[in-house]
Amino acid sequence: MTTTEKIVVVGGGMVAHRFVEALRSRDTEARFHVTVLAEEPRAPYDRVALTTYFTGRDPKELSLGDAGLWHDPLVSLQRESRVVAIDRQARTATDRHGRVFAWDHLVLATGSYAWTPPMDGATLPGCFVYRTIDDVAALNAWVVQRAEELGRPVRGAVIGGGLLGLEAAGALQELGATSTVIQFADRLMNLQVDEGGGNALARLIEGLGVTVRCNTATKAVRADDRGRAARLTFTDGDDLKVDVVIFATGVRPRDDLARAAGLPIGERGGVVVDETCLTADPGISAIGEVACIQGACIGLVGPGYTMAEITVDRLLGGRATFPGADTAAKLKLLGVDVASFGDAFATTPGALELVYSDPVAGVYKKLVLTDDARTLLGGILVGDASAYSALRPLVGSNLGVDPAGWLLPEGAVERPSVELPDTATVCSCNNVTAGTIREAVCQQQCTDLAGVKACTRAGTSCGSCLPLVKKIMGNELARAGIQVSNALCEHFPLSRAQLFEAVQVAGLTTFSQILQRFGSGRGCDICKPTVASILASLWNEHVLADDRAALQDTNDRVMANMQKDGTYSVVPRVPGGEILPEHLILIGQIAQDHGLYTKITGGQRIDLFGARLEQLPQIWRRLVDAGMESGHAYGKSLRTVKSCVGSTWCRYGVQDSVGMAIALELRYRGLRSPHKLKLGVSGCARECAEARGKDVGVIATDRGWNVYVGGNGGFTPRHAQLLVEDVDDETLLRVIDRYLMFYIRTADRLQRTAAWQEEHEGGLDAIRAVIIDDSLGICADLDAHMARHIESYEDEWKAVLNDPERLRQFTSFVNAPEQPDPTLAYVEQRGQRRPATTEERDPAVLIAGSTLEVRR
Repeated sequence: MTTTEKIVVVGGGMVAHRFVEALRSRDTEARFHVTVLAEEPRAPYDRVALTTYFTGRDPKELSLGDAGLWHDPLVSLQRESRVVAIDRQARTATDRHGRVFAWDHLVLATGSYAWTPPMDGATLPGCFVYRTIDDVAALNAWVVQRAEELGRPVRGAVIGGGLLGLEAAGALQELGATSTVIQFADRLMNLQVDEGGGNALARLIEGLGVTVRCNTATKAVRADDRGRAARLTFTDGDDLKVDVVIFATGVRPRDDLARAAGLPIGERGGVVVDETCLTADPGISAIGEVACIQGACIGLVGPGYTMAEITVDRLLGGRATFPGADTAAKLKLLGVDVASFGDAFATTPGALELVYSDPVAGVYKKLVLTDDARTLLGGILVGDASAYSALRPLVGSNLGVDPAGWLLPEGAVERPSVELPDTATVCSCNNVTAGTIREAVCQQQCTDLAGVKACTRAGTSCGSCLPLVKKIMGNELARAGIQVSNALCEHFPLSRAQLFEAVQVAGLTTFSQILQRFGSGRGCDICKPTVASILASLWNEHVLADDRAALQDTNDRVMANMQKDGTYSVVPRVPGGEILPEHLILIGQIAQDHGLYTKITGGQRIDLFGARLEQLPQIWRRLVDAGMESGHAYGKSLRTVKSCVGSTWCRYGVQDSVGMAIALELRYRGLRSPHKLKLGVSGCARECAEARGKDVGVIATDRGWNVYVGGNGGFTPRHAQLLVEDVDDETLLRVIDRYLMFYIRTADRLQRTAAWQEEHEGGLDAIRAVIIDDSLGICADLDAHMARHIESYEDEWKAVLNDPERLRQFTSFVNAPEQPDPTLAYVEQRGQRRPATTEERDPAVLIAGSTLEVRR
């Protein structure tokens, strides 16, 4: 019999969890028993996702991995067991309760602590750090309490403009507080992005209502007469009134135990370890942020996971060594994508920088290349990081003929195609290479994304590499002649079309029923809106009915389009572009009364911009009372039916295009679909309504109507193709009914009609056979489905106005329902107001109606 060796892990964070998970999965001979001494009262959780706590997420949902790990007989998790001493001679660890744990090998995974600068007032009530669930829970309670006391939004300040600082600013916004980010450096995220990237990031963040102050040193936090944080003072003599302060000024390794035990400490802290993660004591390893490896402590979870895997490998007799830290990072901060990888600051001798900047679109991209402009060294992406998952593994590789193709907007040019070498790292969090993924597909028979994730761990941490993982998997399956999985996501093994059919046949009406019957897990931001769309398409119930509100995207949830400053636009329906004079007058009056910006849209409607959340029901009420309704500009549904004046007025018109456009819009209004739908009706061949650029285009002829399908604008504009010609009104409606319903049933998620038509087996000819010749025998079902939709239609705005429960969500601040957002600021331009830029946020420039509080 072999004796079980005792492993003691000091610390219960993400890296400690990875160590235990890896040890138990690889220790097939049950050689080790591991005890985890955790300081917090809970199992290891995902600190990276802490901000989701403020969106109402249950802290239990942040727990890492399978909870069954802690019930393994070879694993013991001791909560609230902070270790206070290590005895290297006796090989024991003592916790705060006086309990002594013997070890054969000790693993230090104590991580780091949030550092607070030594300034006056840093410990006053109202000052917080942002590190643990307890930290964010305390912050949440304070902000809620202060908002109730003050009767206005809480004024928040975040000291530190790095990754954590911007996350903290986002947390304040989630709580309904205002936020100012104070950064000592000359730009935000100065360790990840250069000056150009920092400027772009600042513009985007400020556009979301967060004030940014760079090159600012905080001197002290001053208290009010009750001893609470009330004002920040700066070294330049300026100050700022505050109600809550968050310190996000960096972290320091928690190396006190190692210091007390006499282990060597790095120059800037951290337990010194070698390339195998061993300290000077061969019986002690250190992993994660507490480890000083290759001369530095690394504050990223990916390298920490690598250290955990190396330590496990060495304990089991392997020869793994630390390959160096991949400090690449991709994050979504306040909804803004930011990514940095490789030699982002072009420190390599002779390096070239290729930059694409579009301040209007809020995009900054930079590639760092070798002096021959061929080999990728690094890059920075702000505003649009869609190329990150493909670019990061290519560091050190040839980018192809024109590297600029990686920077230009998607669709502007064809992006170069580069085959990743097997050694390229695809998932830096878990150190998974392209070769490992290919091996999982080819040798381990992993034929779907969930299988590849389970086999390789790729994409199981931050998830940013999943698009690339899926692409590599698909390529390998195609090479092997295996059909590629078209699963909607990891929670549903069915495609959208299969799920649509399954839900229809089963008659299910809620997400929980569908998930229980056909899926697994809790769902995600891919499947939830998709299921919401399917339910709306099938049963045509309100998007906020029952449990559906939580499934919707932001715009659907409030039935309006969110704009760059956090306000919304309201678009009433104007069928066919025909509008009564009294409705025009009403829209003008509403715009004047609420100070809204008005614009004629490309779909022949009027858009009212700048409405605050609490104003939406007031605006809807006036429109609905006058006989108008929602134009569904916010939904994946029918948007507009554009028309020319046709034979009613035009001397060239041969059919009543306005009448037909109105009939079509009233027939298909509210029809939910995989993507937005746009229709057009032209009264003659001159095509003034641009019908052939629409999903469905109708063009009048002397003998009736021609119907064209599958057109769209955008980066890849498509001309619609002829489906039928010279049909009468009744046939026209029947053909379009069936075309739209067949598309809704069989298209993929977010797939426009043009792409669906092209990818459908047999193309338009096959679709024509289905809806004209009834080749599948489903035309009666399609007709009946459309009839149910028409009969059950209700205006979504009116339904909310008649439901007091739903109306309650339309307040900007829960504790001050009538309080407008104090960060909104406007300037006048061409007789109307628009959002103020950062430079324009000055009392001399701002117009009446701005709610921004200007502080000097």
